[in-house]
This record gives sequence, C-alpha cells and structure tokens, in this order.
Amino acid sequence: MAVEGERLQKILAAAGVASRRRAEELIVAGRVTVNGKLVTELGTRVGPADRIAVDGVPITRKRRDTYILLNKPPGVLSTARDERGRPTVVDLVKTSERVYPVGRLDLLSEGLILLTNNGELAYRLLHPKHEVPREYLVWVHPQPSEIQLDQLRHGVEIDGWRTGPAEVGRGPHGALRVVIHEGRKRQIRLMCQAVGLTVDRLVRVRMGPLTLGHLKPGEWRELRPTEIQALLKSVGLRE
Repeated sequence: MAVEGERLQKILAAAGVASRRRAEELIVAGRVTVNGKLVTELGTRVGPADRIAVDGVPITRKRRDTYILLNKPPGVLSTARDERGRPTVVDLVKTSERVYPVGRLDLLSEGLILLTNNGELAYRLLHPKHEVPREYLVWVHPQPSEIQLDQLRHGVEIDGWRTGPAEVGRGPHGALRVVIHEGRKRQIRLMCQAVGLTVDRLVRVRMGPLTLGHLKPGEWRELRPTEIQALLKSVGLRE
C-alpha cells in the first residue's frame, strides 16, 4: 500500500461510491479492501496503482461528474435505496451514473434535492463550516406572531443544542420564508415546534446558488454548466 497518496475515503467519494462521510462509515464497518487487504483505519492513504474494492466489488476511479436537480414530491424518500422497497429520489431520475442525494428532506417534505456522484462536493455542501444557505417556504398553524418569528431568528433550543441565527419572514401565499445555514434532521419542523407552531407543508426552494425554479414535483434536470461552476465555487472547489 502506498505511503503517500490521497485518503481512502476521499478516493471513494471521488469515484462516486458514496459521500465522504458515508465512505468513512464503510471503511470503519470493514467493507473496504485495498490490494485485497481489509482496511478499517480512516487515515489510510492510497496511490494510483492501489486496487480498491467495496464489498468485494472493485471501484472504478474514472467517472463523469453528474449533477441533477430534482423537485422531490412528498412521500418519496431522500435516499439512494430503501430495504422496504419504498420509492426514493434515485428512482425518479434516469442516468447511467451512480448518484446519491446531498442531504435529506423528510418523507413529507418537498422541494429541491441535489443528486450527484461528486463526493467531495457533497461533503462540503453538508459541512457546517461552509455555511451553505438553505431556503424553505413553510406553511404553519396557528398564525405565527412576531414574537415567535423573532425566537426563530435568534435560535431555539432543540434536544440540548441551540440552532444558529435564521432569516425568517413572511413569504408568498401565507407561507413563511426561512433561511438556515445548518442541515440537521427535521430541523425546520423542530424549530417551529419549539416555538409552538406546527408545520403543515414544507418546500425547500434553494440550496446555495441553486434554486428550484419552475420544476414541478417529480421533475428533474441536469445542472447547466454555469450552475455547476457557481455550486463548486460556493464551497471552494473548481471543475
């Protein structure tokens, strides 16, 4: 095994096997081999000639970077696959490349989902230090007061942690427009619950420089070159 080289989890992410975080889980779980030997150390580095396999299947390092924008409908899981056979966001798109969603929307939530095989991009978009903005339209009941909106803006306590400052205002058609820079599980719903509001509908309309646009629920498209450049630039990457 090469002493110099790139970290194994980064190679797996770049090959489109999984996001870097998920690749780390695969390594620790003992599912990755290098040159036929089991590797479980996250600090392992590999070189260009090293042979890498996941679950016994060799990876292919060369692949076409793919970026897909999807409007997730409610009732579809934000995962690559589901053991119970329920529909996932990957089921809705047609591509020859193996892609996976960046972050998640819960089962009932709707809107913008990015699917890609660029593991380094996925890792950076989800890492808190890059503070990638996520914008939502949120319909709640009862009608929120200005005091409740101010509480959301300044952060609320959820299960022992405090949310960061959020941009919260009145949106179209009776919705709230909420912008956060974190991506914890069910965060918007829990934030609203913490101030006495119940979410009736939640739609993500923006992630970083990407916007949902006029895509209807279930529709998808590949990103335009200018969108790809802007997305990579937003987290310090280049094509």
